[in-house]
Amino acid sequence: MSRDDKNYDLVVIGGGPGGYTAAVRARQLGLKVAVVERETLGGICLNWGCIPTKALLRQAEVWKLIGRADEFGLAVEGAAFDWQKIIARSRSTAEKLAHGVAYLMKKNEVEVVKGSGRITAAREVEVRNEKNKIKATLKAKHILIATGSRPRSLPGIELDGTQIISSREAMALNEIPRSLAIVGAGAIGVEFAYFFNAFGVEVTLIEALDQVLPREDEEVAKALCDSLLKQGIRIETGARIDEVDTSNKGVRLRYTGGDKQRVLNVDKVLMAVGVSGNSESLGLEALGVRVKAGLVEVDDHMRTNVPGIWAIGDVAGPPQLAHMAANEGIAAVEFMAARERPPVDRAIVPSCIYCQPQVASVGLSEKEALGQGLEIKVGRFPFAASGKALATGESEGFVKLVFGAQYGDLLGATIVGAEATELIAELALALKLEATYEELLFTIHAHPTLSEAVMEAAGEAFGEAINI
Repeated sequence: MSRDDKNYDLVVIGGGPGGYTAAVRARQLGLKVAVVERETLGGICLNWGCIPTKALLRQAEVWKLIGRADEFGLAVEGAAFDWQKIIARSRSTAEKLAHGVAYLMKKNEVEVVKGSGRITAAREVEVRNEKNKIKATLKAKHILIATGSRPRSLPGIELDGTQIISSREAMALNEIPRSLAIVGAGAIGVEFAYFFNAFGVEVTLIEALDQVLPREDEEVAKALCDSLLKQGIRIETGARIDEVDTSNKGVRLRYTGGDKQRVLNVDKVLMAVGVSGNSESLGLEALGVRVKAGLVEVDDHMRTNVPGIWAIGDVAGPPQLAHMAANEGIAAVEFMAARERPPVDRAIVPSCIYCQPQVASVGLSEKEALGQGLEIKVGRFPFAASGKALATGESEGFVKLVFGAQYGDLLGATIVGAEATELIAELALALKLEATYEELLFTIHAHPTLSEAVMEAAGEAFGEAINI
């Protein structure tokens, strides 16, 4: 392909949730936009993360629900699953949405340039093909880095894609393993633990810190841990990986838990210890763009220290979530266009974990509020007291709300249980609007719904709950 030079108002490097959202918003504001993407539009989230994993988790939920058929007065005989079809459905779901993003680019007249982008000394974007040859040079007033992240491993342990795998390989295995060790009990770790366990894999979940979901409320994390243990998942917390040996068939994992050293032999090891920002090969060092530990440093407007260069999403640091990247992308573009708007509110970013029971949170946890010296009141409502939860057979878990004691203002919320990731939106909105417990309590919630637990938890914090 011959080299092509073009001029734009904005060039976005990376077509994931942050990048393509920013591109659409920029077009709405009348900017001429190009998106550079080296793989598939939609990024890791749509193609190898958020979407395909949720398809897999839904299939696990259905399979486990079939196993509970007798509880609902139903008889199911000869039930079986087809592993290849399970994987194929997940991949098909991702492909459909990737086509949807391509349609959005066409509809909004965003030019998509296939290849890897690099910012030159002239602050242009060189696009190179798979043979590392320059195919286009894109000139723009603004350059937005939205290159995302990739799974990382522990020091000295290399991801080989076969025996020691990342989430990317885990969601497309040709054969189901008999046994699996998952290192890291954050969101990715517990989701895959639930998924593989549901289909009969012997799962061991290993976490260096003292609880699963280390960033979540301790009470909620314990509830999830107890549930996963009941489901048959082996959990080791406070454990340090000492050695991973792949010289023989399978993997020999040696780790220290407490004062004891243990050995575990499994078919595969899934590393779920976090991600690294994709900041290499962008030419940032030569431009003087500040990068720390692989993450591009930005201000509250998503600007780097170099004028005209912006960064959003995972490559710009935590919280590394798709919905955060999308919001940052919109904010960055609106700031570029000199629109009046506040920065992204990092205090109100929902966290969602999609295993069963689900976990979702927003705002301050009880421990964080107390750590800030705040006087608080805490309200809880168990789903075991919810009519809708009992009727649907999903009575596990509870809603936990944290309020300021003096004014009753909502400070934070955590939910563990069915549909927690859907219920959290009401509480995110309540935080955004600086709602009080009375406003939650006096809002009429339809009956019977799981959302009534939010209303009841608000009342419980101040001694006004009715159904507990």
